[in-house]
Amino acid sequence: MLKAGFSRLDVTPPLGSYVAGYFLARYAKGVLDPIYLNALAMSDGEETAVLITADFLNLDVTCADELRDLIEKRTGIPAGHVMISCLHQHTSVTIRDKDATSVTKDTVYRDYLWRKFADVAQMAMNDLGEATLSMGQRETEKPIAFIRRYYMKDGTVATNPREDQRENIDRPCDQADNTVRLLRFSRKEGKDIALVNFSTHPDVIGGELLSADWPGFVRRFVEEDIENVSCLLLNGVQGDSNHFNPIAGQRRRGYDYSQYMGRMIADAVKLLWNETEPCEVSYVKADVTAVYNRTRTMGEETYEACRKLLADHEAKGKESPYSITELGNAKRIVGLRTATIYRRLSVTAISLGKIALVGFGGEPFTHYATALRAACPDYTIVAACCTNGAAGYLPTAMAFAEGGYEAGASFFSETLESESVTAAAELLKSLAKESRDEE
Repeated sequence: MLKAGFSRLDVTPPLGSYVAGYFLARYAKGVLDPIYLNALAMSDGEETAVLITADFLNLDVTCADELRDLIEKRTGIPAGHVMISCLHQHTSVTIRDKDATSVTKDTVYRDYLWRKFADVAQMAMNDLGEATLSMGQRETEKPIAFIRRYYMKDGTVATNPREDQRENIDRPCDQADNTVRLLRFSRKEGKDIALVNFSTHPDVIGGELLSADWPGFVRRFVEEDIENVSCLLLNGVQGDSNHFNPIAGQRRRGYDYSQYMGRMIADAVKLLWNETEPCEVSYVKADVTAVYNRTRTMGEETYEACRKLLADHEAKGKESPYSITELGNAKRIVGLRTATIYRRLSVTAISLGKIALVGFGGEPFTHYATALRAACPDYTIVAACCTNGAAGYLPTAMAFAEGGYEAGASFFSETLESESVTAAAELLKSLAKESRDEE
């Protein structure tokens, strides 16, 4: 028998916290809307898994390990059954162990936050009640996600081409996913639960005020539109997509446009709500595995030039002449001096029978989900970014060959895509086998 439970806690960071997500420092000067943890507990009566979605830019793998161990001690469920997925808002903070600018250096807030992660998991488990699962999906009425990498007519690849580059754009490097995926947990007692999945960068608002960006609006609108429902949002494979459409000359930004995007996604959920198809959940299984990919050292001979470039960029601030491609590549090369030979990427799966929540510990390109669905045709895949880790951009093999900002900034090597997708497919296969062995 499937059971599901929900909880939510406000964990808004203190003002003055470093706001992550760009190449220039920002510090929180106010709050547009709260920063939340949302949790969904799922159980088949024998095993329980917990999904926590967090309104943070990311959570590094060391902190994720520590939090999952803490939740295991608090609740008794195995750390491998805990899936923590950050929604990657660029108007929030990053949770990192070694980063000097991370909010975790504020030990008072860090201790508070660690307790709240354990609390939200416990509260979701306390809320477990009998449920049925159904699913549906549909496109937003108008596209709001666009591939941000473009093939240019001069043979280069550009991320978010400027207006003066518009005439040189040939075509996007992939096709964006504007699909809203909805898992509806209908409960006999308590509120129903809506798990909404959509894929694009929450980088719409900018500035120095804390906000959950469009994911926060999705939750708010769904709960306003549909009676007696709690909503959580799971951001999908978003490493190569955002809300800009440079081909059409559209570079909309700001709080109002973020609200518009949330409204578009919530409208799709409202239309889907009574059209979802029942799903049989024969088991709930979960686990975490790791991919160890060799660090790419290309360009290390330019270390000194890259170090000077970053110093000049910091000195000039908003007047810096350097592109994000130059900055991303320089940051990676300077980071090679302290990099490990291999880099760890977490891959996490929660399997509700043939419905699979699969999270990658970084920012996967859109094609990761496409490839995983092709590798696992018997499953309905709901993909997620920034899950149980923050390993940076996860480009495709083709993107590494093409170059550009994301590929230049990534420490990983060209085999990452195949290794990651294979690891996810093998993890789902292992969970299914475990279930069959127990029957």
